[in-house]
Amino acid sequence: QVQLVESGGGLVQPGGSLRLSCAASGINFSSRTMGWYRQAPGNQRELVAAITIRGTTTYADSVKGRFTISRDNAKNTVYLQMNSLKPEDTAVYYCNVGKSGWDFIQGNYWGQGTQVTVSS
Repeated sequence: QVQLVESGGGLVQPGGSLRLSCAASGINFSSRTMGWYRQAPGNQRELVAAITIRGTTTYADSVKGRFTISRDNAKNTVYLQMNSLKPEDTAVYYCNVGKSGWDFIQGNYWGQGTQVTVSS
């Protein structure tokens, strides 16, 4: 049974930082691309960042230079370091297991999500 457990969300002021974590179980973590997606009220879910098994990364244009995705295969965990947060980053952030290990196509497994709110 695949489980993805996100943590690290919360309320932060504009310009602040948060680090999200997603702990995975029930999958061969080191063989799959991992991704972070987000969904704000009234919006579609969108890709924020993803990382392949070789460490190749992709980012949404809106977060480039501010967010960094990384993975620790020994801990079956993927991280999203978010700096210089803006109110428009407010959303529920979801972890996703990719369909493969070498591209950025999202898979069918999702975490429960963690709320990130950027507000003064």
